[in-house]
Parts: sequence; C-alpha cells; structure tokens
Amino acid sequence: MNYKVAVIPGDGIGPEIVTEAKKVLDKTGEKYGHTFEYQELLMGGCSIDAYGEPLTDETLEKARAADSVLLGAVGGDVGKSGWYKLPPDKRPEAGLLKIRKGLGLFANIRPAVLFDELSGACPLKEEITGGGFDFVVMRELTGGLYFGERKTIEEDGVLKAIDTLTYDENEIRRIARWAFDVAMKRNKKVCSVDKANVLDSSRLWRKVVKEVSEEYPEVELSDMLVDNCAMQLVRDPKQFDVILTENMFGDILSDEASMVTGSIGMLSSASLGATKLGLYEPSHGSAPDIAGQDKANPLATILSAAMMLRYSFDLEKEADAIEAAVKQVLKEGYRTIDIMDEGKTLVGTKQMGDLVAGHI
Repeated sequence: MNYKVAVIPGDGIGPEIVTEAKKVLDKTGEKYGHTFEYQELLMGGCSIDAYGEPLTDETLEKARAADSVLLGAVGGDVGKSGWYKLPPDKRPEAGLLKIRKGLGLFANIRPAVLFDELSGACPLKEEITGGGFDFVVMRELTGGLYFGERKTIEEDGVLKAIDTLTYDENEIRRIARWAFDVAMKRNKKVCSVDKANVLDSSRLWRKVVKEVSEEYPEVELSDMLVDNCAMQLVRDPKQFDVILTENMFGDILSDEASMVTGSIGMLSSASLGATKLGLYEPSHGSAPDIAGQDKANPLATILSAAMMLRYSFDLEKEADAIEAAVKQVLKEGYRTIDIMDEGKTLVGTKQMGDLVAGHI
C-alpha cells in the first residue's frame, strides 16, 4: 500500500525528530511492503517567516488532502523570538489550533506508558508501578468550557467573569465511539470520567456514554468522578486502559498522566476526527535551546508515527513492530540526554533513530 503523509517539521527540534520518524517509517514500509509518500509543509514560526502567518489556507488544504499528518513541534523562545511580539492569532501556536479545527479533529488520544527500562524516572513508588503501566487518555478536544460562550461584565461596580460549559449529545457520542473503538484495539476497558454528582453536562455525558457502550458488548465500561480519577492515577495507574473524558478534565488528567510516566520525551499523541485522517505529534515542545545539536529525543515522534499506522492506516503489526523496536533499544541501554541514567549509553538524535530503525 502507498500512503500520502503530510509532514510538518515545524520549528526548533521539529525537523530533527521528524527526520528520524520518517527513517523508521521507511524501514517499516520496506519490511512490510508499504510506501510512504511525504509532502513537507510549513506551519508555526517557519511559516510566519515565509508567509507572514502561522498556517496558510493553502497549507491547510494540502494537509486535508493527505491520508494523515505527522507533526514535529511549533514555537520558539517566548523571551527571545520576535514571533511572540505578534498578536496571539498570528503566533506559531495559533497554527496548531487552526489545523485541528480545520481538519475537524475533536478527539485527542494521549498514551501514558511507563517502560520497565525507564521506571526509575517515575515519581511514584516502585511497589505501585512495578512492571510498568500502559493506558491512554481520550479527551474531547473541541467542546466544553474552552469553547463555550464567555464574557466579563460589571454588575453594581463589581467585575464578573462568565464561562459556559456546554455539550450536546452528538458531541459526546462521537468522542465516546472513538474511545470504545480504541479500547477494542487494547484491553477492552473504558473508564468514563465526569462530575455527574454536580454538573448537568456530566449527567448527560454519563447517559450518552452508557448508550454508546451498548454498541460494544465486549468492552467493559466503568464511571468515575474526576476528583477520584486524579487520585487513582497516582494510587494505582495500572487499573486503567482507556480514560474517556471531556475537554477540561482531559486537559488536566492527561498532564497528570504524563508526569507519572516521568519523561515527556517519550509521550506520543494523536488528534482524530470523524474520518481516518489524523494529526500525530509528540507531546513535548520545540525545545529551541537544543535545536540543531543532535540532542533531542526522537522517540515520542517515532511512537506518534506508530500511532498513525495503527489509527489512520489500520496497520496493527507494523505499529507493534515500531513499539517493540523502541522497547528493545531502551532494553539495550541506549539513551538520549533527557532520559540518561548511570550505566547507560548516551546517543544523539540521529543514532537513536538509526537504532530503532535497525530493530524493525
């Protein structure tokens, strides 16, 4: 099969880590009989420099025409870059918001995986995390409090800020189906997180998720209040498989999940919609302080490429092969500087990509 991938290297370390992900994809394609056709696009600060805006409509259309999108990172040093003297809607990160909206990406999936080989980086006790853990947070991305009506008014001389949290049943149903579809590819467990003891939106959320669950009899559904989930993530993260939740709760819980893994340089993510077209990117930023120095960790981007194979292209064994290769390289003791530990072998960005590709 031939797949068309829109590649957005972006800024900072973005071009370096994307190069290594493409290297691994090409080796995987060679091994399993696929070809990947790349079209490089500009977004972020580099697009501002070239076109005066972080994402042009033409670039968005090219991304929409691809089978999937692989992104490095966007942005620069806020204190030093002239990009941040521009209005907010003209800054590098505005391109990311525009492409998510333009591609209709309403579901964000962020895996939280603690590799055995990196267990020392986890801040939790070993008796809690022994053997590692592997779950994902499925966050609704385009609704809820962040997208509701908001205003600040003055009443009787007192300023009052109003933010509105709204969800309709269709918004809930579509993200729930994504969560159950993902669970079917994993351990067939969905934990739906809400605040149904207080919020009407959460009571509707719970009702609709229950209805969707009836379409997936093989998947076990549980409900959990968000405050309890925050506690359970540090008490027993192994209990989770797929955590399904709304926008603000997902924003908070996914950051907590990234912390318990101990290394953001290992965390992949995907933004998905109603079609197979998705946007795949590492969870970390552009790290301009180490750009061009062969120090960046490409593993999160490589693992994001594996997610692309799994969720956009339905290439399960190929995705498994990339993930197994990453685990093997870590098992052999190779580390980039961000995950370096005593007694391990320090390698740069390019060598890490070579090592993973060599294990496909």
